[in-house]
Amino acid sequence: MSLLDRHIAFLEALRGAGLPVSLSEDLDAVTALGAVGWSSRTMVRDVYAATVVKRQSQRPTFDALFELYFPRMVGDGSASTGSANAADDSDAEPVAAQTRDNAEALAALQEEILAALEADDVDRLRELAAEAVGRFGAMPGRGPGLSSWSSYTALRRLSTDELTAKLIQGLRANGWSDEEAERVAGRRTGSYVEMVEADARRRIAEEKGPDQIAQVTVRPTIDRLDFLHMRRADLEDLRRELYPLARRLATRLAHEQRSKRRGPLDFRRTVRASMASGGVPIETYHRPRRPHRSELVVLCDVSGSVANFATFTLMLVFALRDVFTKVRAFTFVDDIAEVTDEFRPGADLVDVMTGLVASSAQAARMGRTNYGRAFTRFVERHSDALTPKTSLLILGDARSNYADLSLPALREMADRTRHQWWLNPEVRRQWDTGDSAASRYAALVPMVECRNLTQLTEFVKDLA
Repeated sequence: MSLLDRHIAFLEALRGAGLPVSLSEDLDAVTALGAVGWSSRTMVRDVYAATVVKRQSQRPTFDALFELYFPRMVGDGSASTGSANAADDSDAEPVAAQTRDNAEALAALQEEILAALEADDVDRLRELAAEAVGRFGAMPGRGPGLSSWSSYTALRRLSTDELTAKLIQGLRANGWSDEEAERVAGRRTGSYVEMVEADARRRIAEEKGPDQIAQVTVRPTIDRLDFLHMRRADLEDLRRELYPLARRLATRLAHEQRSKRRGPLDFRRTVRASMASGGVPIETYHRPRRPHRSELVVLCDVSGSVANFATFTLMLVFALRDVFTKVRAFTFVDDIAEVTDEFRPGADLVDVMTGLVASSAQAARMGRTNYGRAFTRFVERHSDALTPKTSLLILGDARSNYADLSLPALREMADRTRHQWWLNPEVRRQWDTGDSAASRYAALVPMVECRNLTQLTEFVKDLA
């Protein structure tokens, strides 16, 4: 692959992962790289990032793809040569020589990793990640189409849980508090795990080509990542994105409300004022627009299948609660539980989410999702929450385990509210498959596909 081919393939992979790289930015990258040269891999990475990355949340995806198309090393650790790999000598030192895979060698490697974790030596950890994959991640003799490297195998041999526990003990011995030691140990060990996974991807990309690996293993940007497929680390990234998004949305909603302040034309006042200009209505008068701020009622499915989606939609509702005069929130699995008290003014976000998680246990009796039973219970117990000023928001995948759907209860809820929306985190082509009752519920409450942060943003923008 020539340098031009690698450049084009890299930018195409970025676009495929959700980064909006335009043609002008493509040309800007080429111009900038022509000015600084290709001798330093670090410089090449920084130039690409400066010209094509627009948001900090896109940087992890960019870095993962850059490691595939411009690897730090090749094979077992011999330095990449030539401008096509753009590796500078400081970034591509060979990995330590391979040793036998026995208990003594494994213990020695674990001690080296633990020392590097305690020192937070990123460069050494990166070398040890490559060594770990080379020694414990090889899977020779596999059939056609199967990868011969596995980060899972390497990490299982290293026992990352044991490393984390030892690191916590070491940090405590150095004067760290229990909470700080656990948090820092988890972060550092997680970072090392990502390095091991990245090195395994690099080796597989050498076998199959970076294009195929980029499509299969590199996760899209956080705003395009499906709520249902998120990992714990992704949830933390999304949490950081949520509050800036909520502030922008609140500002946009306030602007739209201000732009609609003028009410309908006041014909009598306009004609009366036109008498001063010979009957010509030079200046028009309008009736004052009565401000309208909806009350919000949220019903959220907190069953395991949609837990990530429910968590972060409730976080967004928490961030936008000032847009509404009143917010009442309910969670359900097969029973209904009110969690409105968790959204009290001035409450800390972490405390709110902790309380919501604890209260979700009250929303389940049998443990299997039952929308019909939850809707019936809501009408019986909390019908006072629904008024002509209320906007009803239901969050869930509409999968009720073939139980009674209680459509009359949902129809009553819709009839008693001003606006109704249903956000479904499943892709639309999966609606009405299996136990999904999406279309039957959508006939009563408009249902919107909402699988990621981008779709959630588009929906909330239309709330006003």
